[in-house]
Amino acid sequence: MYLFKSYVPKQKVVNPYRIYPAQMDTQNFGRLQVRCTTENLAPIENATVAISYTGVPNSTLEQLTTDASGLTEEIELEAPPIDYSLAPSQEQPYATYTIQVNAEGFAPLTVQGAEVLPEVTALQESTLREMGTEEDKSLYVIPPHTLFGDYPPKIAEAEIKDTAESGEIVLQNVVIPEFVVVHDGPPTDTSATNHYVRFRDYIKNVASSEIYATWPEATIQANILAILSFTLNRVFTEWYRNQGYNFTVTSSTAFDHKWIPGRNIYSNIGLAVDQLFVNYLSRPNVKQPILTQYCDGYQVQCPNWMTQWGSKDLGDQGYSAIEIIRHFYGNDMFINTAPQVAGVPASWPGQNLNIGASGGNVRMIQEQLNRIADTYIAIPKVAVNGQYDERTAEAVRTFQQTFNMPATGIVDLPTWYRISGIYVAVTRMAEL
Repeated sequence: MYLFKSYVPKQKVVNPYRIYPAQMDTQNFGRLQVRCTTENLAPIENATVAISYTGVPNSTLEQLTTDASGLTEEIELEAPPIDYSLAPSQEQPYATYTIQVNAEGFAPLTVQGAEVLPEVTALQESTLREMGTEEDKSLYVIPPHTLFGDYPPKIAEAEIKDTAESGEIVLQNVVIPEFVVVHDGPPTDTSATNHYVRFRDYIKNVASSEIYATWPEATIQANILAILSFTLNRVFTEWYRNQGYNFTVTSSTAFDHKWIPGRNIYSNIGLAVDQLFVNYLSRPNVKQPILTQYCDGYQVQCPNWMTQWGSKDLGDQGYSAIEIIRHFYGNDMFINTAPQVAGVPASWPGQNLNIGASGGNVRMIQEQLNRIADTYIAIPKVAVNGQYDERTAEAVRTFQQTFNMPATGIVDLPTWYRISGIYVAVTRMAEL
């Protein structure tokens, strides 16, 4: 049993996110932004967001208001020294805050324990339910991060599933699903709730729950690839459904990965997932994604698996993501790409769309942006002419800013699929 120390900010009621010159060398800060939407991703304007220290609910540090895109401004909040998250430590490496959201016509929402790491941006998605549709309020209590708390270690499994073991494989090819069904508990816990979660949101949640966003970029990518491949193995083999369960994956660290309802993610992890989510790890002549298991390498040891702290050390040494993967899993491991993404009008065309581009793909993006602009009014509407002009680039930049992406004005792979995903969501909303 490990005894850990929770991080307690030195200041209590004054606004600690304000940086003053005398504090520059002693204070550490992370950033936080909150998004408020309906269950169908429509933005909620003029929601009030109160932020306080967890455990001191009456010490409001800031009260914010969401804009037409459902976003608050990005603020700075006190956080522990970054060194706490760069090596195993008994000091809690993140500060915890309580976020209370209220909007007219919607049930209040509270998140207790939102985790703010130093030098990175935490993104808190707040999905509000209409008043009277279900419970009169929503409360999420976020448990400790898996690298800091006490969770069951992974029960070892074969990395490649025998079809006789898992039942008949339903899928003929690897498909990126639109949703996964997450059973919030061990498989046999019949009282646990099943949650329908968008695939990319699931991966972002798990990665934010299992690694620190302060780690090297290559380490973050390697861990995301392992999470993606593991999850897609569950999807491809229908692992739980072939055992008579009605879900895709569990939130138990003994069986799968830690997924935490209502928790915040981190902007750099979100961007990495958007870039990598169509990929998984393969071995020669094996069709299914590899069940890439891992452990932390500090509290738990796991020979022949990747260790999270070990991957961090290799990232510090300049290893690339695939070099980290091969260091732990062997040199025959390679990155594969799924041929199909479910739930989108069309798959990525294979090349960026930028000023000067033309054709059907440009027209499709223009049509989708205009439909999204009906809901997210900050996005300018464009002429649907199949010509990627400056007006189209500006609409893309505004979309990217709205959804926490680099505002390049270029439709790359992450932007293509994010536009498609938001388009599908708001179109479904209008059909209800």
